[in-house]
Amino acid sequence: MSEYDYDLFVIGAGSGGVRAARFSANYGGRVAIAEDMFMGGTCVNVGCIPKKLFVYAAHFHEDFADSAAYGWSVEAPSADNFNWRTLVDNKDTEISRLNGIYERLLGNSGVEIVNGRATLVDAHTVAVAGKNYTAKTILVATGGWPVVPDIPGKEHIVTSTEAFYLEELPKRAIVVGGGYIAVEFAGIFNGIGVDTTLMYRGPMFMRGFDDDVRSHLAGEMVKKGIDVRFNTNIASIEKTDGGFIATCEDGSTVETDLIMYATGRAPKTAGLGLEALGVDLADNGAVIVDDHFKSSVDSIYAIGDVIDRVQLTPVALAEGMAVAKTLFRDEPSSADYDYIATAVFSQPPVGTVGLTEEEARARHGDVAIFRSTFRALKHTLTGRDEQTLMKMIVDKKTDRVLGVHMVGADAGEILQGIAVALKAGATKAVFDSTIGIHPTSAEEFVTMREPVPEPVAEAAE
Repeated sequence: MSEYDYDLFVIGAGSGGVRAARFSANYGGRVAIAEDMFMGGTCVNVGCIPKKLFVYAAHFHEDFADSAAYGWSVEAPSADNFNWRTLVDNKDTEISRLNGIYERLLGNSGVEIVNGRATLVDAHTVAVAGKNYTAKTILVATGGWPVVPDIPGKEHIVTSTEAFYLEELPKRAIVVGGGYIAVEFAGIFNGIGVDTTLMYRGPMFMRGFDDDVRSHLAGEMVKKGIDVRFNTNIASIEKTDGGFIATCEDGSTVETDLIMYATGRAPKTAGLGLEALGVDLADNGAVIVDDHFKSSVDSIYAIGDVIDRVQLTPVALAEGMAVAKTLFRDEPSSADYDYIATAVFSQPPVGTVGLTEEEARARHGDVAIFRSTFRALKHTLTGRDEQTLMKMIVDKKTDRVLGVHMVGADAGEILQGIAVALKAGATKAVFDSTIGIHPTSAEEFVTMREPVPEPVAEAAE
């Protein structure tokens, strides 16, 4: 018999932790998993799933308005005929269903679920609710948590976590941040009738995305009525009888009913006891791991947002799978971070895979850029001034497609298939020889024939 209670003890029942636990058990391991909040982690409860449901809700107001051009007569959408409680209650019902599915998946795999906050006692011992559990290997999969700045009035700030459970829908909202969560929630609030301001401290949001995507999305969000303010940062927040006053660093003020910050998430490692065991952490608290997700302590592994590599649910799933194979199938495995496709469920949405133009020029030098901007067929009748952007970046030497980017309806759905092509090493010639599906926006990716002209270098004085 083993000297340990379990072969693997997982701390955190989010997407990555559940995947690692399930498959480790399926491969013959004796596995337990501890969770102190909600089954399924951030994605299921206060992340991608409820957020996507809210995005659907927010987009209906445009769908209702657009239907008139197609012969439908419906009540004009407005905040007055939107019921926030209905959306929240239905969302909660769906999340509860998913929580149950996660619990059953673990139970059916033979994983023991331990409810409560886990801390590490030593390199092979975890304590939960006053009881110690020993394991040959411990996997930390505790994810991340929103962070807010230390400014006067910060107690009035909500994050995305609280935004999913607001008792009442505000009439006015400020969203602060420039990443996925900020632009998505700005679109959500705006779509369901909230007077929405998006503030970002830098000159352009969505850092790390292609510059054409960033500027195009900004223009489309402004057209939809969002007050987008760059180079703007809140210095202090004051509560008033009618809401809040946000005073910005430039001295300007904005009155609002809600201030939501989406300015980053920190790895959730505080209080776990990792430092005392000698586990190396990054400055932001992330667990430092090797290619097989082992920390500086041989018996402690970590995956997902807590290692702060790529904060995406499918990446955490891949990392969890790699750990299970490494530990229980004698197949040392890692995750492949090349050509990870991703979508931002902004309005309009963004889909992207591969290198940005800036990255491609830095790595490959001579590249060809194919770009198309157009109004989708649907809006030739509605008259809505929404422009779709499609962009392809090609290595001139090899003809290999290095990056594909889109802003427009169904961007995420379209880019998933293109991600397979790029992963397989598709060239521009392969795209050109592919017959398009007509009439779709997606066919534009196989009909872009002429690259955009190279910028002309200015003559030296």
